[in-house]
Formats: sequence, C-alpha cells, structure tokens
Amino acid sequence: MPAAPPPQTASNRRWLGLALAVLGAIGFSGKAIIVKLAYRHGVDPITLLMWRMLLALPFFLAMAWWAGRGKPALTRRDWRDIGVLGFSGYYLASYLDFAGLAYISASLERLILYLNPTLVLLISVVFFKHRLQARQVIAMAISYAGVVAVFAHELSFDGANTAIGTALVFASAVSYAIYLALSGKVVQRLGSMRLAGLASSVACALCIAQFLLLKPLSAAAVPELVLWLSLLNATACTVAPVLMVMLAIARIGAPLSSQVGMVGPMSTLIMGVLVLGEPMNAWIAVGTLLVLGGVTLVSRKAP
Repeated sequence: MPAAPPPQTASNRRWLGLALAVLGAIGFSGKAIIVKLAYRHGVDPITLLMWRMLLALPFFLAMAWWAGRGKPALTRRDWRDIGVLGFSGYYLASYLDFAGLAYISASLERLILYLNPTLVLLISVVFFKHRLQARQVIAMAISYAGVVAVFAHELSFDGANTAIGTALVFASAVSYAIYLALSGKVVQRLGSMRLAGLASSVACALCIAQFLLLKPLSAAAVPELVLWLSLLNATACTVAPVLMVMLAIARIGAPLSSQVGMVGPMSTLIMGVLVLGEPMNAWIAVGTLLVLGGVTLVSRKAP
C-alpha cells in the first residue's frame, strides 16, 4: 500500500490545483473580451472563428496525439461519437457564441453561458428521467432570475440586438450542455484529454470548412491586430485553459474545480469594464450574484 504524501506536498498540490483552476476560468472568460475587441475592426464572426480555430488546430492535434499514445486504436463508434460531440460541443456552440457576441455585452454573454449546469440538469430530466429536487428548482429559478435582470437592463437600451444576441448565446449554451450530457461515457472510454483534443480538432475542421464555403479567400485578409488577437484567443483563452482545468481536476477534483470556476463571470465583468468600457451598475452586479448563487446551489451535492 503506497504511503500517503507528506502534508507539505499535499498542501502544495492543493494550492497549485486552485491556482490552475482560477487561471483556467479567467482564461476562458477572456475569450469574450478578445472577440469584442476584434469586432471593433470590422471582422465578421465566421472569419474570426476561422482564424481562432486555424491557429488552435496544431495544439489540439498535439493534445490528441499525446493523450492517445499507447492507447487502443479508435473504432468506428469512437469516431462517430467524436464527430457528434465535436459538432455540438465545440463547433456549433462556438459559432453561436461568436455570433451572439456581435449583439450583446461580454458580461451578459458570460452569465448566459454559466447556466450550463442548469441546462444539463434539464436535459437529464427530459431525456434521462432524472427527478428534480426542490433545491434544484429553487437554484434554477435564482440563476435565471439573474440573467433576466441583466437581459432586461440591456433590452431597455438596445432591444432588438439584445434579443437576437441573447437567443444566439443561449442556443450556444444549450448546444454545449448537450455535449456535456452526452460526453460522460465517451470520456470514460477515451479519456478527457484525448476526447477534448479530437473533438476540438473536428470543430476546427468544421469552422475552417464553413469559412471556405461561405466566404471568399480574400476575406481571410484581416487587420494585423485581429491576427494577434486571434492567436491570443487560440492559445491563452482556448488551449491553455483546457489544459489548466484538466490539471486542476487531477489535483483537487472536479467539484472544487467547478466551484473555483465561479471567478469566471466576475473576471469577465471586471475585464468588460476595464478593457471594453462596458457599464457597471446595480442591475449587472445583482444579476451576476444571482447567477453565481443559483449555479453554486444546483452544483452542490445533496446532503
């Protein structure tokens, strides 16, 4: 029986896991800020998403190769599952999210995406006959009340655009929730890093194909700053957070990593104010706190 690690080693491991979880959450949150900055230079969602995925593709291929070393070859069933999950969880969710960000603030976008745990729960109720507990119903009501508060505030300033953007980002959240609900058994079969690398590579190919089908090649000529922003998005806000969250889960577990991820909406809110000049008021603050509180409650295990 292996000896337990020394207390100091266990403490260092925990602190490293917490730091990785925080940095991963902040990295994921920075994506919306970078996308909003790029839109200021006249680039459209399809082109911007193509550059992000094109630059991220070599990293995802390397991740899939590394995680697949010494593992059994993929079967036809594996490739089918990877294709479905890559389409719903990374391609469709990413495209709808990028399209929605053209209409709404980064803060509202992050709050909508943070409803994922509640959407996964609802999918489980509808398709897997999961029974809702009273605590979960209350938690979802709190979370959605927070989003509605921020949505209503933005709607009063930019009605049509806010409605379109909110619908697109909410559809993105649903698409990613479907991925989360369906990926459990595939993760057990292939491993989280191998699945993430392969499914993301499929999504990259789909995003590049979408650009080639819908845009002339000349549309790929974007301002140099947009290329740098896309590289930052592909690395610091896409590949690096995936790795950091996985390493955090290995050190402190998925439940604690998820709780630490609550810094995501707050960091988006702060960066939106400081970098984009988005407004900060009581509606946004209250909405953010309601969403965080509701997600915390719905994610907590029953006593």
